[in-house]
Amino acid sequence: MSLSLCMIVKNEAATLPKCLNSVRKVVDEMVVLDTGSIDRTPNIAQQLGAKVHHFKWSNDFSAARNAALKYVTGDWVLVLDADETLTPGIVPQLREAIARDEYLLINLVRQEVGAEQSPYSLVSRLFRNHPDIRFDRPYHALVDDSVSAIVNKEPHWQIGYLPGVALVHTGYQKSAIAQNNKYAKAATAMEGFLATHPDDPYVCSKLGALYVETGKITEGMELLRHGISVAEENYDILYELHYHLGIAYSRLQKSPQAISHYKAAIKLPIYPMLKLGAYNNLGNLLKAAGDFNGAKTAYATTLKIDPNFVFGHYNLAMTFKALGLFTDAIVYYQHAITLNPNYAEAYQNLGVVLLKVGNHQESLTAFRKAIALHERYNPEEAKRLRQGLQEMGLM
Repeated sequence: MSLSLCMIVKNEAATLPKCLNSVRKVVDEMVVLDTGSIDRTPNIAQQLGAKVHHFKWSNDFSAARNAALKYVTGDWVLVLDADETLTPGIVPQLREAIARDEYLLINLVRQEVGAEQSPYSLVSRLFRNHPDIRFDRPYHALVDDSVSAIVNKEPHWQIGYLPGVALVHTGYQKSAIAQNNKYAKAATAMEGFLATHPDDPYVCSKLGALYVETGKITEGMELLRHGISVAEENYDILYELHYHLGIAYSRLQKSPQAISHYKAAIKLPIYPMLKLGAYNNLGNLLKAAGDFNGAKTAYATTLKIDPNFVFGHYNLAMTFKALGLFTDAIVYYQHAITLNPNYAEAYQNLGVVLLKVGNHQESLTAFRKAIALHERYNPEEAKRLRQGLQEMGLM
């Protein structure tokens, strides 16, 4: 089975090379639709072997993605954005999946680098080059509705997913959001869609979450509650709706309601890796309420799902520290540091517990590493920590 990469781009010269290099030895062709770049994006795409086409931007992501699909010739289509890369380890599974006869669409797990809330998401980015598959919605464009319509008419098709992280996405980092004015663009596009599709649970989830993120909490919660009332058994969207209501109630400092929504999200029958955010946030609320055993269970569950979940190791260490179990805390701080060598807070708290168990030399080493990292990312905290250690006579 031949595989085509299909992309829409605009002014992506900084990120496009890494994206294309992650897939160019995996796919049989790379189709890039430029929507009005004024930088070197089209030239970079051509130099890396892509077929470049052009499209006048109309403030509608679906229109652009559907225009790009017209140029694809492969049996299967892989859709990426320029701020995404394909993970090398997923390639054997991907090849095996598209060789099977029963799949129409295969969902992919995407790691959200820098996202403050959801570390993973499930995206419908790998599908057959079927004439009736098309994107819908002007923002957060999806093929899901057209795929569902095909499956209803042609029930022999199946929808699957690849276990493990397939895509790495850097677009949710704060710098990227601010640079590209993503929030404002997203809100404008989704508000227009909502006006004509008020009972669409997906846009209720995405726009409601965006409102909560940008401080319009009341409006966001209204949309999220409405989404729950119309989502029926769409479990992936129900998870997101409950999850973001948990965040909203947390911001209003209404912990019992937040805990209730996180627990409702966790109970839903969806891919376990997608639940990491809910388990982690639930643990944070339980720890803040003094329920350290409940928090420990929640954090431990995140590590059963994903042993490489850095925040799970760190938060479990913080819980052990609060319980006075310093030896266990040290182990999990060290795990977090192994997974993220630039984790200043982990070094800092490791220094604290090492000091408590009397290991002054290693404690000082950990504190010095924390200060060095804070000086790069948070100079005020570096200054505060150094002063505190000097007052204690440790420096």
